[in-house]
Amino acid sequence: MNAKELSQAIQTYVRTETFPVGVKIVKDEANLPAKVKLPSRDLGYQITICQAVGFSRRYGWSIAMNGADLSCPIAQVAFGYEEQLPFYSEGNLACGMYTDSLETGAKSEQDVPKLSAEESGYYVSFPLERAEVDPDVVVIYGNSAQVMRLVAGMLYKRGGSIPSTFSSRADCADIAIKPLQTGEPQVIVPCYGDRLFAQTQDHEMAFSFHFRDAAELVEGLAGTQKGGVRYPIPSFLRYQAEFPPTYQKLAGMFGEAKDKELSS
Repeated sequence: MNAKELSQAIQTYVRTETFPVGVKIVKDEANLPAKVKLPSRDLGYQITICQAVGFSRRYGWSIAMNGADLSCPIAQVAFGYEEQLPFYSEGNLACGMYTDSLETGAKSEQDVPKLSAEESGYYVSFPLERAEVDPDVVVIYGNSAQVMRLVAGMLYKRGGSIPSTFSSRADCADIAIKPLQTGEPQVIVPCYGDRLFAQTQDHEMAFSFHFRDAAELVEGLAGTQKGGVRYPIPSFLRYQAEFPPTYQKLAGMFGEAKDKELSS
């Protein structure tokens, strides 16, 4: 299964409002897809990782970025563009905003998934339906029912449940790095930065997974749809409506009038 086929299947079974996005780490600039925008060169400013995904899923743009294009210091460390300086690893960025002490802030920073400098490269995001290469990871934004639909599809052949972790920050690392490192799909609660910088809305969640699981997901989406798990979620409509007393009185008058006609 290629990326464009996956995109079509997601639209068939999940019907997302924004484009499903592929993410790929590309080592050398020479190997970047032909039609990509480099933020510093083509936009004239640095952006965040979540903005790159936002451009891809909302505008349909392909974005390629490295440390020179990236404005977020946490992502600079997470994606291997900068070293973990003591000021970062001691918890200073989290303390006072997300945690009550440097000690707990350090725990939060330690928990962020990270690429080493050797694993790092250009972070490339693109809409699946315009993919020129297969992604490493796929991320799909949707409402909670759509994410539930994706979870059900991924578990169709596996059973069990999908373990995910949530920290309210650095979801860019959870989206891309964690599936690469663990091989497991992730349910994503968008972080504060994703909402602030990438305009992710309050009703949105996300689901990310390693691209090698794409065929399994599509088979699961088809199987669960056949079994009755669908989106949009069907509403239960098989009941008789109840009406206010005046409506019921009029309905009774209709019945009385018909009874008179039959008896005359």
